[in-house]
Amino acid sequence: MNAALGLSLAILFLAGVPIAVAIGLASVAGIEAQGRLPLLLVAQRMFTGIDSFPLVAIPLFILAGNLMSAGGISGRLVDLAKSIVGGVQGGLACTCVLTCMLFASVSGSSVATTFAIGAILIPAMADHGYPRPLAASIQASSAELGVLIPPSIPLILYGVSTDTSIGRLFVAGIGPGFVVAATLMALVLFICRRRGIGRNDGEGRLDPGPALLAALPALLVPVVILGGIYSGIFTPTEASAAAVAAALVVGLLLYRELRPGDLPGILARTVISTSAIMIIIAAAALFSFLITRSGLPNEIAGWFRNMFESRVAFLLAVNLLLLVVGMFIETSAAILVLAPILTPIAVAYEVDPVHFGLVVVVNLALGMITPPLGVNLFAACAVAKIPVERIVPQLVWFVAAVFAALMLITYIPALSLWPVELVYGG
Repeated sequence: MNAALGLSLAILFLAGVPIAVAIGLASVAGIEAQGRLPLLLVAQRMFTGIDSFPLVAIPLFILAGNLMSAGGISGRLVDLAKSIVGGVQGGLACTCVLTCMLFASVSGSSVATTFAIGAILIPAMADHGYPRPLAASIQASSAELGVLIPPSIPLILYGVSTDTSIGRLFVAGIGPGFVVAATLMALVLFICRRRGIGRNDGEGRLDPGPALLAALPALLVPVVILGGIYSGIFTPTEASAAAVAAALVVGLLLYRELRPGDLPGILARTVISTSAIMIIIAAAALFSFLITRSGLPNEIAGWFRNMFESRVAFLLAVNLLLLVVGMFIETSAAILVLAPILTPIAVAYEVDPVHFGLVVVVNLALGMITPPLGVNLFAACAVAKIPVERIVPQLVWFVAAVFAALMLITYIPALSLWPVELVYGG
């Protein structure tokens, strides 16, 4: 059955079949190859895979992100970030990184962050003399923070698929998020100074006081979400409902940029995005069941133990594996298929599953900015109105910077686990 599963999946991926369909058809091929399993198992396991209360958070966080994009939150966060870091050469580029970090704390999606922030800052950077390919590269790589800074949809998927605490994963994401943000800021400042770009980035910059006052309602949204989770008032799933309520209040009543007539379109976009993710989750649940039943995880664990004696070598091998996987497989599907296999092996090497979750998510987030799949890459190019091939030469530096940050996150577990110990006491 393992051979049928692997061969079918490889052929379907190479043929360009959509991810969810490829995983589902490969699973059916595996069942047929087994011969002793009824096809009724397909519907049963796919339904069971999405019959999970924590998964309710996904559509609600997507809805909250869409409401915030339409409700004027992104523009005010840009003004606030620019008032803080926009006064130096390369300040607009740093503004992009900081704004993506702020917006990530209320959206949970890197693609939503790309469109919401990129629509404002890519044209602004181009007007200040940044080459459009460079501006799009900065935006695409900064939007990666959308899957690191909590709330994060990939962290929810990892938690559900490995039975790891989502609350602990959210707390653990803060440290790696700051590491990636600091690395990207250092890189863009270096590039701007070396190329003489961004000397006039401070033009039109608000004073921090008025900018903070205007953005205060927007900043209260992550305070409500994360404060409620960490204080134990509500679970991460319940926090997603609070995020929707907060986004509606801010957009409709405080900023008044969200109109009731906008809601049908926002709901439609949310349904489409949620459906795509849920179909992948359902198909991956069936696939994971067959993989586990076949005994493949134990075989892989034995191979890893024979090949890599130390935890350092194991983590390096996993990073290289995920780096390649992320280039060709959508992040959600990769997490749902690989995390249940790799996490028990990591635990056998005495790697904390929360720390390992951040290693997996940061690594696969790199796939969002690398061809041929890179969803952030294509989204940023769409906003910048340039072909993908123009952005690739600029992007190499950003991929290298994020990979360097990944190495720090991988081999310094305290970056992920210290906040968890601080909040949860170990």
